[in-house]
Amino acid sequence: MVDRRQVMSFRVQAQQLTRAAGVPADTALLDLGVQDTGPDGAGWALALRGVDSAAGSGDELVLLWTVRGAPHLYRRADVGRVAAAVEPWSDADAGKRIYDAAKPLKAAGIGILAALDELAAQMRSVVTRPTVKGEVSARLAAVMPEPYLRFCRPCQATHLFEMPFRLAAVRAGLELRAGTSPPVLRRIPGFRKAADAGDRFDLIRAYLRLLGPATPREVAGYLDAPVKEVKARWPEDTVEVTVEGERRSLLAADAESLTSADATGVRLLGPFDLFLQARDRATLVPDAGHAAELWPVLGRPGAVLVDGELVGTWRPRKAGSRLTVAVRPWEGLAESRRRAVVEQAERLAAHRRVTLAGVGFDG
Repeated sequence: MVDRRQVMSFRVQAQQLTRAAGVPADTALLDLGVQDTGPDGAGWALALRGVDSAAGSGDELVLLWTVRGAPHLYRRADVGRVAAAVEPWSDADAGKRIYDAAKPLKAAGIGILAALDELAAQMRSVVTRPTVKGEVSARLAAVMPEPYLRFCRPCQATHLFEMPFRLAAVRAGLELRAGTSPPVLRRIPGFRKAADAGDRFDLIRAYLRLLGPATPREVAGYLDAPVKEVKARWPEDTVEVTVEGERRSLLAADAESLTSADATGVRLLGPFDLFLQARDRATLVPDAGHAAELWPVLGRPGAVLVDGELVGTWRPRKAGSRLTVAVRPWEGLAESRRRAVVEQAERLAAHRRVTLAGVGFDG
């Protein structure tokens, strides 16, 4: 039996949020993927784990549309195994991952995996050079049959469904050029999908290593996969633990770390940092009001992490080359912790290459 405090400390340690320095090769998050959403996305998440921005520059990392169709960073050397890991397991799994796009395909008698393969083949034939997403989509819309297409009312035009487009990109051996908006797709040099992802890149195992202990339902929620499919692939080398009365699983190799982990220090987590992506939100933030503030439907703030606990939210405001950070603590912060928050804001400003104009505390 463990309490939520031990779970939080375990995740801080597993996600290397207390280390001072590291490189992509030894950064655990890159096994599961580091979501790159918003200005404080993957680059800031890696910086919080001690990875200097220069360390991941050049061609060492690759940006792919993968889990939940979101852009994630990985090590380029791992791309073949990552491609194997993020593939849907079955037609049922693929159908859930592409949401409403599955209905017209099923109605037309087209298997979902077969549809992704056909779309991937067409995408690869289109992207022979770096190509903006809009151009790729338009060219595909001209050749793909009706079940792959939807009418977009805001654009008053016919497009491909978004999720099949994103999930087919890796199958096509395509990456996203980092820092481009709108996204630019290009071929991954020497791409070849591995026959097997292996334990290290298996998504269920990686979730348990970084966000455990967890239930199959929580892992399925993270992947947008059916719970049945996750249960069928649940690792055998897990142990059962009880967290606040709920039975969950953890990889047996991590059992000792769960009971011995300690977490100290202050971090300003980006809105889509992996630490905040765990599907047991009541464990992360037991107070329902605070949870609603941290995970609104639109416009997520970042989270203030202090000694393994989430204690408030923060929002950046940029004007020209000046950055201000508005912090909203959920309870009183000691002066030493406020100074640490300011230090982290200075670190964020340096990461963004702007000047910190000030940090405001609302409470």
